Amino acid sequence: MSTGASRPAVGAVVLTMNDRPDEFRKAMASLLAQEGIDLDVVVVGNGVVPEQVPDGVRTVALEENLGIPEGRNIGAANVKGELIFFFDNDAVLPKRDVLARLTAELERDASLAYVQPRIADPDTGITLRRWVPRLRATDAARPGIVTVMAEGVVMVRRSAFDLAGGWPGDFFLFHEGIDLAWRLWSHGDKGLYRPDVVVHHPATNPARHAGFYRLTARNRVWLARRNLPAALIPLNLATWALLTAWRVRGRPAWRATLDGFREGLREEAGKRSPMSWRTVAQLTRAGRPPVF
Repeated sequence: MSTGASRPAVGAVVLTMNDRPDEFRKAMASLLAQEGIDLDVVVVGNGVVPEQVPDGVRTVALEENLGIPEGRNIGAANVKGELIFFFDNDAVLPKRDVLARLTAELERDASLAYVQPRIADPDTGITLRRWVPRLRATDAARPGIVTVMAEGVVMVRRSAFDLAGGWPGDFFLFHEGIDLAWRLWSHGDKGLYRPDVVVHHPATNPARHAGFYRLTARNRVWLARRNLPAALIPLNLATWALLTAWRVRGRPAWRATLDGFREGLREEAGKRSPMSWRTVAQLTRAGRPPVF
């Protein structure tokens, strides 16, 4: 971390598929305007050669779309900085001190592995429930220690990120933030939610993505199989199944959900590294037992 008069070194990772030209331009302008830090930025083209990239920003062009988690992993490997800021290409940093305020938290508390700001729709100011990294999400303005993350806008300590093995590249999309957060906690670190630091992001529906229901179901199974003690896996999946039965509507959505569930059970979930019961207890005390 920075010492004396030196400034924190932050590496920012932005993914693009060249499908949001206006949003990408605004996102990059707000990122490059940040003050009080030494910033290194890389734009990863997921299956494309990045376009509209500002001068001085490095790029990595992937021949195929490897998914968001693996794209972020590749970005992290190609950017400098003791801290890594993962930034959606349709988000905007409304003030020039957003990154400086997030880095200050990580410098202040060595036990923190990541800090998440509050994400809010720029037009309505609404913070969606899925953006609040805890179970009781009715008050999006309540700060504190958290056990999951909204992965699209988050600052992570590089040493902790590397120790945890980075994002789960095989997930492609959805639930990668829970996987990474659980592994960070397994290594003795924790996360912080700073709702007074606001980032703008349009309030879109994740179900707009092709494969939403299948990937969500598959990754929930993989999440449990990769990270939980064996005794908690059936409890976690049963809880998820009950919530899904309440939320999912329509035969196509149900068919895709069941396909994903079967895929999660049948296919390899990646390296299994179950958290200790001590970590289970810590997550529970922090407000989110890992059965939810």
